[in-house]
Amino acid sequence: MASVTLELEPEVLAALRLDPEGFVRAMRVAAAIYWYQCGDISQHAAAQLAGMSRLEFMELLASRKLDVFVVDFDDLGRELARG
Repeated sequence: MASVTLELEPEVLAALRLDPEGFVRAMRVAAAIYWYQCGDISQHAAAQLAGMSRLEFMELLASRKLDVFVVDFDDLGRELARG
């Protein structure tokens, strides 16, 4: 497993009212949502990054009124054209 070190000013954690572990959890979820919504990673990969099951990730997206399924309409059109 890869590891990343991030140095933050204490004021950042204080402003968010998070301890370092809570910040890491929140950052993983935020990154997972962002990269999934951008289409950079699959829903499965996003759920793994967020540290939850795919169903939990889908429920999280729905609870935040975000797109649960990201569809690239150009890809969809090509798939439909192929039959």
